[in-house]
Amino acid sequence: MQGPVKNTAKRPSSDDVPASERSKKQRMAEAPETMDIDENLHSRQLAVYGREAFRKFQTASVLVAGMNALGVEVAKNVILAGVRAVTIHDTKAVETRDLGAQFYLTQDDVGQNRAEACRDKLQELNGAVEVAASSQELTAEFIGQFQVVVLTTASLEESKRINEVCRTHSPPIAFIRAETRGVFASVFTDFGPSFTVFDTDGEEPHSGIVASVTSGNPALVTCIDDERLQFQDGDLVKFTEVVGMEELNTHKPIRVKNPKAHSFELDLDTTGFGEYSRGGIVTQFKEHKTLAFKSLAEAIESPGEFLLSDFSKMDRPPLLHLAFQALDAFQAESGALPRPGNAGDAARLVALVEGLNAAAPQEARLELDDAARGVLRKLASGASGELNPMAAMFGGFVGQEVVKAVSGKFTPLFQWFFFDSVESLPEELLPEAEYEAPGSRYEGQVAVFGRAVQQRLAGLKVFLVGAGALGCEFLKNFAMMGVATEGGELTVTDDDTIEKSNLSRQFLFRNWHIGSSKSTVAAEAAQKLNPAIRINALQVGC
Repeated sequence: MQGPVKNTAKRPSSDDVPASERSKKQRMAEAPETMDIDENLHSRQLAVYGREAFRKFQTASVLVAGMNALGVEVAKNVILAGVRAVTIHDTKAVETRDLGAQFYLTQDDVGQNRAEACRDKLQELNGAVEVAASSQELTAEFIGQFQVVVLTTASLEESKRINEVCRTHSPPIAFIRAETRGVFASVFTDFGPSFTVFDTDGEEPHSGIVASVTSGNPALVTCIDDERLQFQDGDLVKFTEVVGMEELNTHKPIRVKNPKAHSFELDLDTTGFGEYSRGGIVTQFKEHKTLAFKSLAEAIESPGEFLLSDFSKMDRPPLLHLAFQALDAFQAESGALPRPGNAGDAARLVALVEGLNAAAPQEARLELDDAARGVLRKLASGASGELNPMAAMFGGFVGQEVVKAVSGKFTPLFQWFFFDSVESLPEELLPEAEYEAPGSRYEGQVAVFGRAVQQRLAGLKVFLVGAGALGCEFLKNFAMMGVATEGGELTVTDDDTIEKSNLSRQFLFRNWHIGSSKSTVAAEAAQKLNPAIRINALQVGC
């Protein structure tokens, strides 16, 4: 197997070796305090995460294994976030159908290794991040070089093996497994048996100016009424600058009870304290939270709670938990995913889910009614299709989980998230022939929606106002989907020019584009992603 491909871009001597060839000891020895932060480039990240968290990014090395559409989206977002190093991994060669969703692959790349084919383009996103490509075996020694491991194409058994390597490493390596199958998706996280969240919500601590504090149990604190207090029942607070009842200034964090607009009680007896005289600032104390993650093997058997995205689908996550296991079993048995629109393959997937459900404990068994079987048939039909919009959405989601794992800021996914958009599909499956588009770059999308939808997308006339962070993503998605490629037209307008601060989130732009028109550069970039797109760039006032 071929090892990591070195980044040949010129760098300072200490950075010459890619992350995959540098020891963890070397990386950790680089004190984050000595690393410069490009504030012009990362102004938005600094505003959200803060300097302490951002410096943690600069010491982190991330492995993204699987350079399909989802994998490249994750890698893109993590590189833009500003981690120290990213290694992209894949053992598969580029196929024509990859071009419909993986935006950094072209027709000239067909037959090449997927990771090697897109490494240089990913490197262009952020020259301060070491980007390496690898196709070597994912051994424990290789995995041990990273702080976070993301899998997007691995089988369930291979994922369990790698997850165990991550858990038994000292310190544990954060593990994320994610996959998109048509309009369905699954994400699993395991950040180890004892992961500390230093800041659960990322917000600045709330505070208030003290007006009075009573003696008693509980003590009543009243604040001036200029602003409404933002404390919640159970919050911890600390005091400073209190005169008279100075014991509050040195007391450990105190629990808040019964908060009101301008007052709250303290879970504290202040009877023996001095009498309050004047002054004081009360500030929320951010309490650390420790999470005990289960391994993938444990969480498969006992998943616990699921993160919900749609409260009208309360019963959907347990069903999809079984369905994704069945899909993995189907692929292991057949060597391929279910064929689009094939009734026999759909029936086989339903039977596998029924078998898993029957083997579950009585209290955990689901009621598999006709509606549930209909969802499973739709999963089976579109499972082989990869959609760029789905990859974009979950690439952002997983990228945020990587940031949380590295920084300990914001509460991570704990531990399962399942998603579907079956409402995007027709009520009844189309004839099998409608899902066929052999040799086409849109083969994966046709496998989900059918040929008629693809034809309608090609003829759309779309007007996009704005080529900023969202605009760049929309243009990329439109290009990958084949919008305005046959009879249609895509018009984009933006009267702004590219600045350095745009580069950390508006991924179609590069250093050499600074000062140029956003709409013009974005249109040219979209044309490169899909040469067939008919796109016209305008500038307001021109």
